Amino acid sequence: MIGAGAMGGATVEGLVKTGLYKNEDITVSDPSEAVLDKFVKKGVSVTTDNNAAAGDADVVMVCVKPWLVERVLNGIKGELRPARQVLVVIAAGVKSADIKEWLGTQCPPLFLAIPNIAIAQLASMTFLVPTAATTPQNIELVKGLFDEMGHTLITDESHLAAGTTLASCGIAYAMRYIRAAAEGGVELGFKADDAKEIVMQTMKGAVELLEATGLHPEAAIDLVTTPGGVTIKGLNEMENAGFTSAVIRGLKAGAK
Repeated sequence: MIGAGAMGGATVEGLVKTGLYKNEDITVSDPSEAVLDKFVKKGVSVTTDNNAAAGDADVVMVCVKPWLVERVLNGIKGELRPARQVLVVIAAGVKSADIKEWLGTQCPPLFLAIPNIAIAQLASMTFLVPTAATTPQNIELVKGLFDEMGHTLITDESHLAAGTTLASCGIAYAMRYIRAAAEGGVELGFKADDAKEIVMQTMKGAVELLEATGLHPEAAIDLVTTPGGVTIKGLNEMENAGFTSAVIRGLKAGAK
């Protein structure tokens, strides 16, 4: 893993929790000694030398800010071995065509990936784009790895921006709802920590119910709305304030 900031670090944490590999067989490269110290304590191999990290790896993941991807890839280009490695780039908005142009014949089988930070808890929604040079074996390897850290959807590159907004940005949107509902809970008389716990458990229950039953959310909502009841009154008040419209507009704004 080259780059162990919020997303890269979360991915390494998830990978460690899977137990798929010995911790010492995972290498993290990052310029920050503080970041590396955290992973040393987990028994992960660390370095500040990207070339050293990439040279012996079977899977090379690059997770840096989008504007740094070209510089990082050019820096490790001489260490890449297309015949025996796969390359996974985790960076929003970076195009596979640009990566292939930067690396030329040194480009290994390439994947674009967009997880979210819940990957640290093995609960990511990850979008994975295999490029033309990948084989079924490559896909099985990389998808299998991300599947161990949540759920993975193979998609095409044209849908990656939308997927980023829906799941990677979307986890922040879900957290904003938790914050808002918890604040409402405080206004209703609960202590702040209790209100947050109530809202989180309620959201968890909603997800598990939909997963278990396969119900459309609106069908599940119908199960708890009675004529003239408090649920329908609350839902209608939220809709009057533009709840659904605001969510959709936020998603579309993020996908631009």
